[in-house]
Amino acid sequence: MFTGIVEELGEVVALRAHGDSAVLTLRGKVVTGDARHGDSIAVNGVCLTVVGVDGETFTADVMRETLEHSSLGGLTAGARVNLERAVRADQRLGGHIVQGHVDGTATVLARTPGERWEEVRFSLPAALSRYVAYKGSIAIDGVSLTVSAVEAESFAVSLIPTTLELTTLGHRAVGDLVNLEADVIAKYVEKLVATS
Repeated sequence: MFTGIVEELGEVVALRAHGDSAVLTLRGKVVTGDARHGDSIAVNGVCLTVVGVDGETFTADVMRETLEHSSLGGLTAGARVNLERAVRADQRLGGHIVQGHVDGTATVLARTPGERWEEVRFSLPAALSRYVAYKGSIAIDGVSLTVSAVEAESFAVSLIPTTLELTTLGHRAVGDLVNLEADVIAKYVEKLVATS
């Protein structure tokens, strides 16, 4: 489990395809500080398992399902990524419950700068629209955010200076693809209501 509070901006070292999967090598000084084989690290909101650590780099296997349903397959060497280690039971839950199980992708539609903040609008996939609520939680590229507006085919979030500076969302351009994870509580409530 993660909180959606990004620990550092990491860098893609390599993405090597292996048939229907890939091996992703990333650099991140903070997340590799105590990383071991088998640990979970969220990369742009996707929970990956560490299979090797070498200094400030780590590697993870990425299966076809993940490559097809997230933005990870489009990563190239030098790309910046949001990194977060799995939360420990004795830590504060600063964002919201994030599983690292991406529900789909969205496209950046518009950026509207404010005086010190920025509103960013994203496309809203029809399959996820029922989980996106005004003032509700959503994870975008692994960043825990509050939805500030919702329309039929889009939604917006407002980014504070810290988020703009310390995550990839400050650098995403119109047309860029991002990973979305809906609030897991909404998904469980839907399932419980549907079966009762």
